[in-house]
Amino acid sequence: MEARAQRDATAARRGGAVAGRALDAFEQLAGGLATAVLAVVALLWVVVCAVACVVGVGFWLLPGALRAARAVSDRERARLTRSGREVIGPHPVPDRLGAALADTAVRRELGWLACASTLGLLLGLLGLTLPLNAARDATFVLWWRSVAEEYRSPSFGPWIVEGWAGAVAVTLAGFAWVAIAVGVAPWMARLQAWPGRRLLSPDRGTDLAMRVQELTATRAGALDAHAAELRRIERSLHDGTQNRIVAVSLLLGAAQRALARDPAEAGPLLARAQDAAEQALVELRAVARSILPAVLEHRSLSDALSGLAATSPVPCRLDAADIGRCAASVEATAYFVVAEALTNVVRHSQAQSSVVTVRRIDDRLELAVQD
Repeated sequence: MEARAQRDATAARRGGAVAGRALDAFEQLAGGLATAVLAVVALLWVVVCAVACVVGVGFWLLPGALRAARAVSDRERARLTRSGREVIGPHPVPDRLGAALADTAVRRELGWLACASTLGLLLGLLGLTLPLNAARDATFVLWWRSVAEEYRSPSFGPWIVEGWAGAVAVTLAGFAWVAIAVGVAPWMARLQAWPGRRLLSPDRGTDLAMRVQELTATRAGALDAHAAELRRIERSLHDGTQNRIVAVSLLLGAAQRALARDPAEAGPLLARAQDAAEQALVELRAVARSILPAVLEHRSLSDALSGLAATSPVPCRLDAADIGRCAASVEATAYFVVAEALTNVVRHSQAQSSVVTVRRIDDRLELAVQD
């Protein structure tokens, strides 16, 4: 019995996975159909502008048509990125018509427009009509008697069904169509996406160069942020803790001299030195917490944000679901972003209240601070 239950559970998981892949494929086919319609419009506009070059007007219109083709191509790149490997866009379309027509990326985009306007449009239409017709035929036996005789025909044939035997046969064929649609939908989606991944992706060298440029910019931003954080810590130590320690040193020196003259005068000076030392310790702890709050290491991000909300001068409500633990760098970044935002609320917004919302969606952490 246990083995049978395990087989049933495995079969159910496999069936759910197949259905999930089919639904994703139909969604991609629908998105590809929308992009294909835009590609048809863009391609027609490019053709019209090219024909208008015969009378000279097209030379003024063609650069705008090429930018419209780039906009549709970028939409396809974004769609392909959401469903698979990232497709990086090229540099902007050159302003000069000759340079734009000589651009390899522009020529490849025009080739993709032709593919999307034909193959992509056909596959998108099939991706929408195939499951609809399959569902219609699979339920044929339930409604065929309630419609007029001229509508009692299956989607895959022109004949009229006149009896229950034919209606049952159409329904069985409809279930077969459902199985075929579920099986071929992923292949159709991959075939529809293939021209875009082939023609809209940059060359391997270009891809590598763009990624190196992006990483260089990201590294420069990280170094700037690190330098700014070091300057902030230096200012906190110099303007706060260091001044307190200097005050403690001066007070202890004065108390030492007073002790030689009159021991009674040394008591108040020592008390002031102790207060200054305690304040320096408090400020030093605050600086240490600003580097990496201890609560992040020992507890969680929600607990750390609860502390920020509780100590905010402006009443703050924390709306944090069960987000679990994230990477230490992610939690530290989220903590400091919320801390800075609440500080700006106190200093600049003159708000009466604020709300911090934290949500985890798949592998992303989303923060929202409202006042």
